[in-house]
Amino acid sequence: MPLRSRLAIMSALAVAIAIGAVALVSYVAVRDRLHEQMDKSIAGTGGPVGGQYWRDLRGDRAGAASPCGPQHPANPPNPPSNPNNEYHSPALVSITYYDGASTCALPGSTQVTGQPSDLQIAGQAPDTAGIWRDGVTKETGEKVRIEVVPAPTGSGVFLKSQPYQPIDDSLSSLAWLLFVVSLIGIGGAVTAGLLVARAALRPVDVLTEAVEHVARTEDLSVRMPVAGHDEIARLSESFNAMTAALQSSRDEQKRLVDDAGHELRTPLTSLRTTIDLLIRSEESGRPLPEGKRTELLTGARTQMRELTMLIADLLELSRPEQSSPVTAPVALHEVTARAVERVRPRGVARETPVTISEDLRPWTTHGDGAALERAVVNLLDNAVKFAPPGSNVEVRLANGALTVRDRGPGIAPEELPHVFERFWRSPTARAMPGSGLGLAIAARAARESGGAIMFERPHDGPGTVARLLLPGTAEA
Repeated sequence: MPLRSRLAIMSALAVAIAIGAVALVSYVAVRDRLHEQMDKSIAGTGGPVGGQYWRDLRGDRAGAASPCGPQHPANPPNPPSNPNNEYHSPALVSITYYDGASTCALPGSTQVTGQPSDLQIAGQAPDTAGIWRDGVTKETGEKVRIEVVPAPTGSGVFLKSQPYQPIDDSLSSLAWLLFVVSLIGIGGAVTAGLLVARAALRPVDVLTEAVEHVARTEDLSVRMPVAGHDEIARLSESFNAMTAALQSSRDEQKRLVDDAGHELRTPLTSLRTTIDLLIRSEESGRPLPEGKRTELLTGARTQMRELTMLIADLLELSRPEQSSPVTAPVALHEVTARAVERVRPRGVARETPVTISEDLRPWTTHGDGAALERAVVNLLDNAVKFAPPGSNVEVRLANGALTVRDRGPGIAPEELPHVFERFWRSPTARAMPGSGLGLAIAARAARESGGAIMFERPHDGPGTVARLLLPGTAEA
């Protein structure tokens, strides 16, 4: 089921429950109020508390105790009309006399059925609290509400009653009215729920269409308009951030593949040329001069070594960069010492050796030890490569700052922003061996360890200062 339909149904269900609860409470309140008014109407009905009316009913001034005796006239007189008389009866209230043996209705009243339990208050004072119960009429069996009060004389009681029929009719009409109003309210709630859900989910529909477009066309340049600060706006911002990150990642990947293809083409072409020369020499039976053959084999080995290093660098850079990588404590001074020992032979191997001096203070940081050692090796290798013959490369570590200083030609100010880009090399260094990936790898290792790396021009002479800053402590 679509989300807008579910929202409409849930809103309609909530409204239906609310309307049903209100209707039920209203019905019960009205019913109780009508019953309360009925009881007040019955209780407000006066009774013949004097004996005169009984004698009028009998037609005998001697003062008989019951209006239902054998001398009861066929047409008893109406109650006295004197407003000060103690007898009065509002509309719909009937009065029946009951003495345990028989019942008789007073003039204008409907006779109801008495019960033996009604006589428990017979003969008591007129102001005795009455007994309330439900009963029926004697002739038709209609349901009535009854108050039992003591008769003024004799042993009988009066049954003051009022039929339930008018109240039941009113409650039935009220129930139908509430039912119809509830149906109209629920129908309106369903309609309003559909309209509200459609309006509220319109931004979601737009976002869904954008996602489907991206999935269908792989066009990551799509951006969602952001308006306001609600959940839809946050979802749009997240979608834009996701597509921007995916586009950046794809562009990086494409650039890496393009640059890698360009860089791999050179050593592969050189290797193919060398191998072709050696094969043609063997096939033609004209061996190459020994010095030339040795030169070709040495060059092939060099190209193979550079190709191996380039592939290793590409594999390292193809690994997704982690914002929170799993790290461990790393003794940076020990890592730097090992890196110096690895690079020192390269300086010694130059025609005029380049030396490396070190001043390392203890410093413990967190990160990937192998990645940090490779980053330091790349910095040292870069310094040795550009150091003048016979010069010294200075390496210092203090308070989490590792500096590598060489005395070479330095980096031009306009080139400093590009030194950490992949495959970027200075125009003056393109003739030298290397792929231009070492500093990019070093920069990523620094970022993953929570540090930073930068190049500076020294103030006390030529050269370059590479500075690697890593958080940590001087304690072990």
